[in-house]
Amino acid sequence: MGATHVTVTIRNPADLEKSWEGLFLVDTGAVDSLAPANALRSIGLEPKGSRIFELADGSEVKLDVAGGQIEFMGDVVWGTIIFGPENPEPILGVTALESVGIEIDPRSQKLKRLPAARLK
Repeated sequence: MGATHVTVTIRNPADLEKSWEGLFLVDTGAVDSLAPANALRSIGLEPKGSRIFELADGSEVKLDVAGGQIEFMGDVVWGTIIFGPENPEPILGVTALESVGIEIDPRSQKLKRLPAARLK
């Protein structure tokens, strides 16, 4: 299977004029979204806590988190954003996708909009 990417804009909820845009890997195995810490700080986002996350190799890492506005494919959702290391590949997690009713088509590996967001 190929990788699916989408352009995402992260906005600071305290000042929506401050934003950072990047090409994010769509990862349905990730719950939350991840962006470079330096990019998040450049728009005034500061950590509001930290959590332990399991990486693809099974190891665990403690990373800072904050809330922010996540905008992609013409939709906006508020969600948890993980402060990643320097120069990581940004990740768009499944929570943001499902919140706006978008999923990955397993055949084409493209994002598709559902007729309605799930509320069940």
